[in-house]
Amino acid sequence: MYNTIDKLRDAQELTREEWIELIENFRGVSADSAQAQYLFAQARAVREAHYGKKVFIRGLIEISNICKNDCYYCGIRASNAKASRYRLTPSEILQCADAGYKLGFRTFVMQGGEDPFFTDEVLVDIIKAIKTKYPDCAVTLSLGERSKESYLLLRNAGADRYLLRHETASDNHYSKLHPEKMKLSTRKKCLLHLKEAGFQTGSGFMVGSPFQTTENIADDLIFLKELEPAMVGIGPFIPHNDTPFAKYSAGSVEMTIYLVALIRLMLPKALIPSTTALGTLDKNGREKGILAGANVIMPNLSPESARQKYTLYNNKLHSGAEAAEQLKMLKERINKIGYEITVERGDYLCTNTIQNH
Repeated sequence: MYNTIDKLRDAQELTREEWIELIENFRGVSADSAQAQYLFAQARAVREAHYGKKVFIRGLIEISNICKNDCYYCGIRASNAKASRYRLTPSEILQCADAGYKLGFRTFVMQGGEDPFFTDEVLVDIIKAIKTKYPDCAVTLSLGERSKESYLLLRNAGADRYLLRHETASDNHYSKLHPEKMKLSTRKKCLLHLKEAGFQTGSGFMVGSPFQTTENIADDLIFLKELEPAMVGIGPFIPHNDTPFAKYSAGSVEMTIYLVALIRLMLPKALIPSTTALGTLDKNGREKGILAGANVIMPNLSPESARQKYTLYNNKLHSGAEAAEQLKMLKERINKIGYEITVERGDYLCTNTIQNH
């Protein structure tokens, strides 16, 4: 195991068989074990070589929980009649950005379901308004699959980054998580279009989703290496009561943080969030993610009423250190583990300079 970890750290690619063996070796291994601690130490060293002790914050604005898709794992899926739907107005979104800027945020993440209301024209106006008022800030979008032309329009309006998790790199597994009309090939094509449009592009996957195998995870990691994304977001699967996967078990926090560390070694300069899902399953999950090599946290800037309704999974955190207005609490928690929240855009490192769109 140590030799394989060292290969990753030294920028050597692993074969699919090596990935499978490495993942299997970590199953059931305690995060306190010598093997895990060695992995985390290597991941921290690599991350600190590029980003130091900095942890970048992103202000999350959940703009809508209306979605045309019917993904089997998602609490805001179209057929969930129990979901209490909402949509922020452009004015409300700008108010969130105003509040976030005053708190010190220099990146705003507009995330939502695939809501037909948010046409290119609507989004272009919002992006331009934010960038005009706050030219020193980055705008990240996480709004699902769109056309190549749409991505170009959003990029040209000033959006800097786009998050689109592939969820699984296996066609067979993808078909078990999504309705038939949704295709992995479409998702992958969108990711390529985002990169071609000039976005700092992010992808990622769920850990422990229903039907997931070790081979699936190995394929996810191989796909990420091929894609070379600027950002990688992974988090444990957490079921939602009003979905077909309601009775499935949640993914493992420990396996998630092992994979965060492995991704850090594989993609040394990637921006990797310690996700809300980690914090939801483990009160110290956010800190565990940072200590495994993550370097991004996304506190919530959404109005309180929206936070309660953007329920992708059961018991999703939206208060305490997860809330943007509690930034002082978050800073204290991160300081305690030897890291520092920084007020910067926190762009992806491109070669030896910061890519500053």
